Amino acid sequence: MTILSDIDIKNSIEKNDLGIEPFNDKNLTPNGYDLSIDEIYIKKSDQHIKDGIAKIPPLTWFAISTKEFVKMGPRITSQLWIRSSYARKGVMASFGKVDAGFHGTLTISCFNSNDEPLELPIGDRFCQIVFENMESIPSELYNEKSGNYQNQRGLKLR
Repeated sequence: MTILSDIDIKNSIEKNDLGIEPFNDKNLTPNGYDLSIDEIYIKKSDQHIKDGIAKIPPLTWFAISTKEFVKMGPRITSQLWIRSSYARKGVMASFGKVDAGFHGTLTISCFNSNDEPLELPIGDRFCQIVFENMESIPSELYNEKSGNYQNQRGLKLR
């Protein structure tokens, strides 16, 4: 596996091997792409926030949906990493792999571990997606294997 550079990401998008919609050049990093917050769900108050600034109480679980709809090609997988600015504020998040063939927005499980409220602006860059090129196409892509969240848009908790 090789990690895609910013140049590789743009070339993959041009060849239709990868998709990021909407795409913003400012979110491109040397080895990934910063994903933005589209919606936040705060479990404690059962709130869905889609604009303005979400205020996450201390020691509270919340979920984020990305603004970007990603389209993983048959030979591309990715990992998600929290931006260090949010890690420094005490945000803990559960990240995993995005499977080859997945298309959709991403839902991220998070926790404010701080003893202070956390402010999260809708539209802010929250995490980085790092794309990896696989040597071969898997026997079954995401949509063929499970596909539970294929083409999802918005926050999906189940």
